[in-house]
Amino acid sequence: MTLDQDAIWTALPIPAFLLDAGDRIAAINPASELFVNATIKTLSGVPIFDRLAVDAPLDEAFARVRANRAPLFINDVDVSAGNKPPVLCNVQVAPMNDGEEHLLLLVSPREIAGRLGRAHSVKSAAKSAIGMAEMLAHEIKNPLAGITGAAQLLSMNLTNGDLEMTDLIVEESRRIVKLLDQVEQFGNLRPPACKAVNLHDVLDRVRRSAAVGFAANMKIVEEYDPSLPPTWADPDQLMQVFTNLITNAAQAAGPRGGTIRLRTFYDLSLRLRHPDGSGVPVPLQVEITDDGPGLPPEIAADIFEPFVSGRENGTGLGLALVSKIIGDHGGWIAVDSVPGRTVFRVSLPVAPKPEEDES
Repeated sequence: MTLDQDAIWTALPIPAFLLDAGDRIAAINPASELFVNATIKTLSGVPIFDRLAVDAPLDEAFARVRANRAPLFINDVDVSAGNKPPVLCNVQVAPMNDGEEHLLLLVSPREIAGRLGRAHSVKSAAKSAIGMAEMLAHEIKNPLAGITGAAQLLSMNLTNGDLEMTDLIVEESRRIVKLLDQVEQFGNLRPPACKAVNLHDVLDRVRRSAAVGFAANMKIVEEYDPSLPPTWADPDQLMQVFTNLITNAAQAAGPRGGTIRLRTFYDLSLRLRHPDGSGVPVPLQVEITDDGPGLPPEIAADIFEPFVSGRENGTGLGLALVSKIIGDHGGWIAVDSVPGRTVFRVSLPVAPKPEEDES
C-alpha cells in the first residue's frame, strides 16, 4: 500500500479484513481490531472463520467472488467475534486485483447507520413538538393556578363529602402543573457547560443515589473500562441523563426487582455525520441494560419522541429530555429492546486535549 492508501485503510469506520488465497487474515484495520478484540499481530495468518462467525455460507461467497471477479453483498446477517453476542450486519466481499486471489471483507453493523439516522429524525421532530408544547404549557398554568385557588377557598366551607371533590380538583391540578413544568424544562434547559468529565465518576454518583432510592430493589452490576478517557460534557446534565435511564430500568422491572448492568467501553468505529458531510467520532460508549419485559414493539422506534411512553400514566418526557441533552453534547443515543433485555446506549465524544481546547 502507498501512504495515501494506508491512511484510507486506517480511517475506514467499519471493520475491514484483507484475506489471502487460503482465506487467512493478511491485514485488518483499527475498526476490525476493536470488533474482534485482537491485534493484527495475533491474527496474522489465522483463518477468518476461526475469528468470525457469520450466519451465511461465506466459503461459497468467497468462491463466487474469486470466480466471477465481482463483488458480492450479503445483507442482514448475524456476525459475532469471539464471545461477543451476534450483531446484525451487512457484509461485502470484493476481489483484490493483485493476481493473488486476495479478498477484501467489509463488515458493516446495521445498528450504526440505522440508529444514527433515526436519532437525527427524532431530534428534529422533538424540537417542533416541544416548541408547541412549551407555549401551551405557559398559557395553561395561569388558569390552572386560578382553579386550584378557587377549589381551596371552596373547601373551607364544605362538609366531608364535598371536601373530597375539592381535594381531588386540587390534587389533579397540581399533577398537571408538574407535567407542564417538565414540558417547560425543555425550553429552559441551559446550554451545556462542558468540561472534561470522567464518565465513571458520574455513573458512580448516580449508582449510589439509585441504590438507596429509586432502584433499591435492583441489583446494579458495573462493567467499566478503566482506560476510558474523559468526555467533553456538562456533568450535571449527564447526571440527569443517567438518572433518567436507570430510573426507567428500575420502573420496568417493577416491585419484583431485577438486574441493571452499567457498561462502558471504547468503540472507535462510531461517528456522527454533520450536515456538511464531516464526521465526528463518538467513541465513548455507556450501556445501561435491564432484564425487564422490554419496550412495546409498537412504540420502540419512537421512544425518544415527546409524549411517547411505555408505562401507564407515563408522561413520555424523560427519554425525550435525555435525547435532547445527548444531542446538545454532540452525541447520540439508541435503544435495542427484546423481552428480557433492553439496552440503552449513549455515545459521546472524547474531551479535547488542553492545547486543542485553548485553540
